[in-house]
Amino acid sequence: MKKQTSLFNRKDLIAYFIIAGIGAVIQLLAGGLLKDWFRLPYESTILPAYFVSLIVGFILTKLFAFNARQTKQTQREMIKFLLVATFSGFVTWLFSVMPYSIISRTYADYFIQIPYSIKRINVTQVGTTVNGMGFSFMSNYVLHKSFTFKSSGFYDRFKDLIK
Repeated sequence: MKKQTSLFNRKDLIAYFIIAGIGAVIQLLAGGLLKDWFRLPYESTILPAYFVSLIVGFILTKLFAFNARQTKQTQREMIKFLLVATFSGFVTWLFSVMPYSIISRTYADYFIQIPYSIKRINVTQVGTTVNGMGFSFMSNYVLHKSFTFKSSGFYDRFKDLIK
């Protein structure tokens, strides 16, 4: 059986989608907690919540998504992951805040009440956050697959050069 090496092979995409879903749930929970506990405005919770989910995301992505469990390049992958995640964090922020600011100028926020609870969820903010996460998912997948967890051989060639 031929090993799949294309950018969008089914196995990697499904594994990454599941891991990104776990990260999305963590990001939404962290954002809600930051907003409720610290009374932060919506726009100020997106990046901190994104970086909370990033820690879990790295571990799960390394272990399960791109078959990088045995690479022994974890430190280098962490740095590359952080670079990609920083870029994608701003993608998430931009595609969350921009639509929210447009929608909130025209319409009132829509809330739902959690049954048997006093907690109300701002569906408008959750929806625009999910929108931002969708754009971030696309950039993250492509960059992690083609950059973070791909061995280019550059590091090994550089080590040989300086010996």
